[in-house]
Amino acid sequence: MPVQAACERRKNFDEVALGLSSEDAKKEAARCLMCKNPKCVEGCPVNIDIPGFIKFIVNGDPKGALAKIKETNMLPAVCGRVCPQENQCEKFCIRGNIDSPVEIGYLERFAADFGASNESFEIQSNGKKVAIVGSGPSGLTCAAELRKLGYGVTVFEALHELGGVLTYGIPEFRLPKKIVKSEIASLSEIGVEFQVNHVIGQTIDIDELLENEGFNAVYISTGAGYPHFMGVEGEDLNYVYSANEFLTRINLMKAHYFPETDTPVHVGNSVAVIGGGNTAMDAARCALRLGPEKVFLIYRRSRNEMPARKEEVIHAEEEGIRFEFLTSPVKYIGDKEGSVKKIICQRMTLGDPDAGGRQRPVAVPDSNFEIEVDSVIVAIGTGANQLISQTVEDIQVNSKGYIITDEYGRTSKKNVYAGGDIVTGSATVIKAMGAGKIAARVIHCDLCEI
Repeated sequence: MPVQAACERRKNFDEVALGLSSEDAKKEAARCLMCKNPKCVEGCPVNIDIPGFIKFIVNGDPKGALAKIKETNMLPAVCGRVCPQENQCEKFCIRGNIDSPVEIGYLERFAADFGASNESFEIQSNGKKVAIVGSGPSGLTCAAELRKLGYGVTVFEALHELGGVLTYGIPEFRLPKKIVKSEIASLSEIGVEFQVNHVIGQTIDIDELLENEGFNAVYISTGAGYPHFMGVEGEDLNYVYSANEFLTRINLMKAHYFPETDTPVHVGNSVAVIGGGNTAMDAARCALRLGPEKVFLIYRRSRNEMPARKEEVIHAEEEGIRFEFLTSPVKYIGDKEGSVKKIICQRMTLGDPDAGGRQRPVAVPDSNFEIEVDSVIVAIGTGANQLISQTVEDIQVNSKGYIITDEYGRTSKKNVYAGGDIVTGSATVIKAMGAGKIAARVIHCDLCEI
């Protein structure tokens, strides 16, 4: 995949990956072995017919490829850009046993970008309505599947822009907002309705949707956007951000265009990002593009344990992010105005495996050192926002506030379903989509029995 040169892209928010040419896409597609029992499909959470769409590309028909993908996935331009294919479909590609896996993600993006059409669906209404709470990937997928089955579908979004984490969480240089808007527009074209600025649990609650607004079922897909902090002394200093706040200021509020936009964001000349996942990579690379001299990424394990996608780590290194592996903050120090100015860090070593199987980081005695900073972005994970569950007594949640469901997305409340990060905790876009697809099938089966 051709990309912007690192020396140029670190100065802008334009998309880093430039996409495959038609010629390169056909060459890559021709590497597919067209397996009779394609393991790649089993590795896809939404079960795209991967050999089927690749065959269209081999034959020079990206429009046909896109139509094939959309049989099972209505967000191909998104998935082709942000899904961790290396841990899913490509991980099981038989071609990988010969040389290297087929670049399925790149081909999906190619089909989405070059196969665009004004196709329409013939949809016969079944007279029933479903409310979707949250317009992130899980909610959008559930909405698309239910609409194709004839349901009247309304998606309620708390923010003023649609897309959930696709809009506020993922930077423009990885997922251009025009792509998200285009994918959502395709859902509007088939009759999905959208309502923004609706905070379910405050503006209106679940019971009112079911009892007063005529909805036969509700699907909750609000994600897990409640920020976590480490409990380190000094986290309440000015300019210590959660990654959620920082990325929302950039991606949703366009802080990098201030004062042309209303929301500023301060980073200063030296920024530290705490964490090692994709969100940490996104925060560090966004911060770099705001012009500081130094951006540090502080991670308590080694490079091998980083959960971030390998491609994103490489891009961050190329752009000049400074990695501090096996390092953890123990204290933030501020100036007399209450603004963060230093991080006291300690070196770590890897000990016995934790419950997740990764080696546990253990502090090295007498290893403290300082890093001077003007801002800190904490990107160590998120939790469940419990607004909805706290306003509906009969929806059960676990000890961490995540909604409890059966394997198909049914909650403890009749005709209320949930899926995605609000059930599983933070996961990938495509896994959230898979949950939305499963829930749509179950909602359909349950409502057909009424």
